[in-house]
Amino acid sequence: MKLFRRPSSDPLWRDEFSVSTADERYVNRRQFAKFLTLTSLAMAAGNLWIAMRGWLYRQPAYPRNLVAGVDEIPVGGVKLFAYPEAQDTCILVRTPANTFAAYSQKCTHLSCAVYYSKESNRLECPCHQGVFAIADGAPVAGPPQRALPRILLEQKGSSLFAVGIDLGERA
Repeated sequence: MKLFRRPSSDPLWRDEFSVSTADERYVNRRQFAKFLTLTSLAMAAGNLWIAMRGWLYRQPAYPRNLVAGVDEIPVGGVKLFAYPEAQDTCILVRTPANTFAAYSQKCTHLSCAVYYSKESNRLECPCHQGVFAIADGAPVAGPPQRALPRILLEQKGSSLFAVGIDLGERA
């Protein structure tokens, strides 16, 4: 057992690293196989980690909430409601007869509340003059770059239900 190291000009890591400078460029099969195995295991563990996170943090199922009766909202009328949580305000607009459009009421620019303009048949944000199309929620004018999240509706008889949110990009 060595208690003292003899002084040398080589750094300490040279004692523990077994490859000499002359042999650095040569790698034997065993070292190469070990490298490939460890790299493959690391990549498999990374993919497993990503899959587990996706499984654990998947989107929750949206509740099915009654929004309004079809007869409650006249053509060109609006109803505000909350979906999926009480703090998430949404706007429901009845355009031509039996056609409904529902969106999140938060502007995608700076989260100001949008309102329906019956004269121009569009959703408008008063903060920075953002304008959204009523047909698909896409930005028409102003600073917003993204469409409003669409609230998915289902009509059963004379009742309208909110059943989900479409966050996808629309052209």
